[in-house]
Amino acid sequence: MKNKYFGTDGIRGTVNKGNITGEKFFKFGLASGTYFKNQKKSKQVAIIAKDTRLSGYTLEPALVSGLVSGGMHVFTLGPLPTNGLAMLTKSMKANMGIMITASHNPYYDNGLKLFGPDGMKLSDKIEKKIEKLIDTKNTKQLTNPKLLGRVKRLEDGNDRYIKILKNNFPKNFNLKGTKIVLDCANGASYKAAPKLLSELGAKVVSIGIKPNGLNINEKCGSTYTSKIKSAVKRFKANVGISFDGDADRIIMCDEKGKIINGDQIIAMLAQRWKIKRILKGGVIGTLMSNYGLERFLKNKNIKFFRSKVGDRYVKEKMKKLNFNLGGEQSGHIILGKFATTGDGLLVALEVLFSLRKGKKASQLLNVFKPLPQILENVSVKDKNIINSLKCKKAIKRANYIIARKGRILVRKSGTEPKIRIMAESYDSDLIKKCIKIIKQSIK
Repeated sequence: MKNKYFGTDGIRGTVNKGNITGEKFFKFGLASGTYFKNQKKSKQVAIIAKDTRLSGYTLEPALVSGLVSGGMHVFTLGPLPTNGLAMLTKSMKANMGIMITASHNPYYDNGLKLFGPDGMKLSDKIEKKIEKLIDTKNTKQLTNPKLLGRVKRLEDGNDRYIKILKNNFPKNFNLKGTKIVLDCANGASYKAAPKLLSELGAKVVSIGIKPNGLNINEKCGSTYTSKIKSAVKRFKANVGISFDGDADRIIMCDEKGKIINGDQIIAMLAQRWKIKRILKGGVIGTLMSNYGLERFLKNKNIKFFRSKVGDRYVKEKMKKLNFNLGGEQSGHIILGKFATTGDGLLVALEVLFSLRKGKKASQLLNVFKPLPQILENVSVKDKNIINSLKCKKAIKRANYIIARKGRILVRKSGTEPKIRIMAESYDSDLIKKCIKIIKQSIK
């Protein structure tokens, strides 16, 4: 049964519409606080972080109000990358963590991602229990006035996060002599990322570090790679690093200006980790992972399995199979040895650690030849159009045409009102033809 509020990565939508209102966020806070408060913990603590959207100032107070009304104490951290929130939820031994973000979406969207005390995103089962509480009369969840929660702002969230990241590497690790162009997407990493890399001795050229509440992901960040590409060439940098709005994604750029996506980064890490005997089990990709990655890992005798799209599903499969590396082409990469969810800064450090001995990014990060792949997003009013007879016939026809020469994946976006069409084949004309057939049925 489909979730009522939660999508593939938390709750997300347009601000002041549907689920993204102050009224709904009060209910989300009260319901999630009630659920985690009942998990037999003596301390009743929630921590909240956010990205840089203007709407965070509307939604955070409503969320806090719901939590304290149910008797949960709250620490607010301000702008902080998503995995920073996950790490601090675990290290501070909080009952739960909530990240207010819409990740790579435009400023007019917002939402939240929930984490349990282990720093893990919630399972479908727990989400359904919280949804049931959201729709319950909230008077049953409101606490006695004497037991209302208290709220405190912590100003050192980014410093705590940076310290945890550094502790994953040798004390003598430094980036002296490395010039890095950094694009923080005017988002949650605008403080932590430049500070972390500068402290490690890198010469950092930062862009996308002047958030105004409305410019998050706007022609910058991991979804707008032309910015990092041109900046690397202009400043003659060794490498470019680009994050999305909440910094759980990373896209890189080598010194020649070539964009490096998540699949190439995963391939490099898998190969290196296997040599260093760090890799456990194999690699988890998704239905969107390039076939070239699968073939490369197979040739290296590294196991590879696909999950549904979404880093939560990647992590669930990693946990089930006891693997410690997985991720998505979009740059959600989970280093299970260190983290419970995607972390752009952590992945950046792991790659930079491999580059520190004078290796060039172009040599290290262009690991396999990808199968030509095109991804097109079609904006729709109703994502259920994908289930229409006309659309199903078009998908069937396209699959028939591309059979044994490639593959097609058509799916609803879990975070935006879009249908995503992916096709890959060595025949680029065939890819375009199949995508056109499906697009026409949707429009």
